Amino acid sequence: MTQLKINSVYKGDCIEVLRKMPSNSIACCITDPPYNYEFIGHKWDDDEVKRRTDRVKNSKTMVKNIPYGSGLAGGVRNPRWYERNRTNTLDYIAWCEKWGKGLYDVCKAGSPVAIFNSNRSVAHVQIAMENCGFYTRDILVYRRNSGIPKGLNLKGKLEKLNHIDAEKWDGWHSAFRNEWEAVLLVQKPLKNNYWETLQETGVGVFKTLNIDGSFQSNILEDLNSKGKNEKFDHCTVKPLNLLKKLIDTLVPKSSENIILDPFCR
Repeated sequence: MTQLKINSVYKGDCIEVLRKMPSNSIACCITDPPYNYEFIGHKWDDDEVKRRTDRVKNSKTMVKNIPYGSGLAGGVRNPRWYERNRTNTLDYIAWCEKWGKGLYDVCKAGSPVAIFNSNRSVAHVQIAMENCGFYTRDILVYRRNSGIPKGLNLKGKLEKLNHIDAEKWDGWHSAFRNEWEAVLLVQKPLKNNYWETLQETGVGVFKTLNIDGSFQSNILEDLNSKGKNEKFDHCTVKPLNLLKKLIDTLVPKSSENIILDPFCR
């Protein structure tokens, strides 16, 4: 394609579609790619996530779609388990690099790229994006509604085994309660400096002044609300207010600034 259409959706594998897009045409990317939680059999698609979610829909299982090799799945922590987990991580990084290279090419100089990911795997995405040529600016914290603790409750486990020391381990678990997600913020290198880049490409700096006059921190909170009638099939839809905040913060308003989401689903 020689020119992008405004407010349009291009269907297809983003790795292939990105190759067809004009270079240096994107002002900003805000995207929510499949996390390594969804890395199952080297496929990051809704069909497999839906299959696993439906499988436990009416059960008491708390975590609905834990992937194999993600580090959250069960199993004996033997050398083989850690080896599979590490292989999974390397494969995920390699996959991120595949679409990251195309993304780098279509972004303008100074274009910010905000990528949602989990606190467990955001570093892997960061490595991949840096390998593609992007420069890391920050990791934003999206503070969301608190989730339930996931992991081993040692006291509960020992009680099931009728272990004499069960009460001694009250309050000890294998993981913390998670109430935030990471938003990796990388940027395509500037043209000499921020001002020169901004004049040439229209991007490169962030709006940090809030409505109340405060300076925006790298913690994004109080953005979880959604309409009562909003219902989504996807299990990890991000709040509209959060996306609006990112757009307002990362992209100066201009009819020439196109925002891309390679994983719009």
